[in-house]
Amino acid sequence: MEKIDIAKATEYTSPNPVTVVCTLKEDGTPNLAPVSWFTYLSFNPPMIGFAMGKPSCTGKMVRETGEAVITVPSTGMAGKVMKCGMSSGNDTDKSDIMELTDIPGTEVRIPEGCKLAMHVRLNRCEDVGDHYLYICDVDDVYGDENRDALFAWKGYTALAAAEQK
Repeated sequence: MEKIDIAKATEYTSPNPVTVVCTLKEDGTPNLAPVSWFTYLSFNPPMIGFAMGKPSCTGKMVRETGEAVITVPSTGMAGKVMKCGMSSGNDTDKSDIMELTDIPGTEVRIPEGCKLAMHVRLNRCEDVGDHYLYICDVDDVYGDENRDALFAWKGYTALAAAEQK
């Protein structure tokens, strides 16, 4: 083995599930942000966690509203997800990038064609270096078993399906 940095380690642990965190901006318009670090924390009660860089517009919205919808995009959405990740919600209306749809129980709109959507409420936010860790209670979960989930490969530089062997 040779010594490597943490960024290189992300390549060694690929693939990672890709999520799009959906929130509402202060003016009520939708905001979308791809996030590649997400995990299930508890099944009883249902809880998930995800991390976002501290300057994130979406993270700020989660902290302010206490609500988000965490989606797992399907493979056909790779180009749009990458495009969403290349701009900030502070100066871009990302709802122009993807067609959006509603889910019950929230005003937060999500990208059309996702494999999974979880409506969450912020339980707490932890400072973890250059990121915040969002620990959330899961209110409702919606899924489509006929779609293939999108995964991040090669240190988050490529998006594709995970091949099962």
